[in-house]
Amino acid sequence: MNPAKPNLRTLFTSVFKISAFTFGGGYVIVPLMRKRFSQELGWVNEDEMLDMIAIGQSAPGPIAVNTSIMLGYRLLGVPGALMAVLGTSLPPLIILSLVTVFYDSVRDNKSIATLLNAMRAGVAAVIADVVWTMGGSIFKMARPLPVLLMVLAFLAVWLFRFPIILVLIFCGVAGFADTWIRRRQKSGGDGI
Repeated sequence: MNPAKPNLRTLFTSVFKISAFTFGGGYVIVPLMRKRFSQELGWVNEDEMLDMIAIGQSAPGPIAVNTSIMLGYRLLGVPGALMAVLGTSLPPLIILSLVTVFYDSVRDNKSIATLLNAMRAGVAAVIADVVWTMGGSIFKMARPLPVLLMVLAFLAVWLFRFPIILVLIFCGVAGFADTWIRRRQKSGGDGI
């Protein structure tokens, strides 16, 4: 595939369409962003996109908005970040505004409740895909620390109910220390 040069119009329309036609939150939007910008357009590589997703998840705020801001900034600077956040935020804003107008008429509608319940299965499948893809990329690195951190983070949150913020801080510090040590070893111990 011959990747086209990034442009504001394609960036905006891509994130707008993804955001407008995706239900289930950031964990559903993010794999579609990865597919669009890594696989279809070739604007960023898979590892870079997964790094943006990880940072977007760790930062405060919605993961889809955080990831789109980083993607837009990476591709086209500040104008790209602004277009990406606008394209990601407008569809939910429009949809929620319409929902509030019609909420009383659909609130007790059994058909809509059934439709929303059925959509949960699709959302769960997409989230499982994200876990599989991101976990697979960690195993491909063939380094023990990231795999160990992934397993420990899962156990700490799921089994021991540790606060997620503490797990994120611990993993961030461990990742920073690992990177710093590897860079020092690579440079022969000179400098920081």
